[in-house]
Amino acid sequence: MQTVPGAVTLALIGMLAVAALPGRMALAAPEETTEETAAPDSAPAVTVDIARPAPIEKRVPVSGSLVARERVLVYAKVSGHAVDGLLVDVGDHVQAGQVLATLQSDALSALLAQAEAEHERAAAGVKQAESQIASADATLTEVSATLERTRRLRGSGNTSQATLDQAIAADASARANADSARDGLSVARAALAQADAARRIARLDFDNARITAPVAGVVAQRNASLGELSGSAAQPMFTIIADGQIELAGEVIESAVAELVQDAPATLRIAGIGAISGRVRLLPAEVDPLTRLAIVRLRLDADPRLRTGLFASGWILLERREALTVPTTAILSDGSENHVQVVKDGVIETRPVTAGLIWDGPARDPGGRGCGRNRSGPRGRLFPHRRPRPADHAQIRP
Repeated sequence: MQTVPGAVTLALIGMLAVAALPGRMALAAPEETTEETAAPDSAPAVTVDIARPAPIEKRVPVSGSLVARERVLVYAKVSGHAVDGLLVDVGDHVQAGQVLATLQSDALSALLAQAEAEHERAAAGVKQAESQIASADATLTEVSATLERTRRLRGSGNTSQATLDQAIAADASARANADSARDGLSVARAALAQADAARRIARLDFDNARITAPVAGVVAQRNASLGELSGSAAQPMFTIIADGQIELAGEVIESAVAELVQDAPATLRIAGIGAISGRVRLLPAEVDPLTRLAIVRLRLDADPRLRTGLFASGWILLERREALTVPTTAILSDGSENHVQVVKDGVIETRPVTAGLIWDGPARDPGGRGCGRNRSGPRGRLFPHRRPRPADHAQIRP
């Protein structure tokens, strides 16, 4: 027991005392004694506490399951070929381009050889067409020269008209052959392009007989089995967690969505692992109209024990600061406003306050009113301008 000093002593007053944590509420029952009936020498003993600055945090509860930040599904790119090798298993770390499984490739090898042969034949066709063009151009040159000589001879009367007509016809035929040879080259080049595409497809199919990892990460699932035909199942052969990154897909209440900010810190507890820290990576894009919950993504500190599917719960920190605080049991309400009772110079006074955040017991007073010591014991309402019994003193709670 300590005697109340003459300095200001703060007491929050009212009929209702707000509890320290959400969902808890303490009622301060009114005393039957009235100011008119209470005798000066029977003033009640009170418990007081000091209104002091303290750290205050505003938090949002979050819970959910651990998920892969990026899931990569690996399918076979060629169908109808049996799996003849599985080179990795669940939990293995893989690098981009690493071979995960192999397919039987005998048929694919034969198709590639066939495509190579077709490509060589098409290439030879192009060369043949080019030769035909050269031959047709040479013939056209010769026929054109003959036509020119025949015309001069006809002009001097040294040849017949029939000979000239034959020369003209031969020239037209040579020109047609030259044009046809050029068209033949275009056809040969198109056949070569088609053969080249077929060869590339055959080569890709042959290379795709080796199932490789598209990204680095951890193998989360392996659904392939030896002897299974590729493309026969709807599920992927492998599922990879890209870079092994696992995060929390947590649910938060809709009223807290607007207050969430990028990179806000979070403290979580994960089943079987314990406490781990994280930060908000992705804010909710929508709220479920049925559950009234939103999904927020939190990146977690690296830990080899993390596994997808584990349950986690904790808090996202929205605000942390120093503020003037009093015990929540000292905040009383009469239905219209909150107020406290203050012991100043040994006399109890009533002062209105505005209650702020509640954190581990103390409540913040945003206005900063009411410094000193406050009555915090739930002993009912004290009446203003009454003095506690001097002989009993007041208890000071640390």
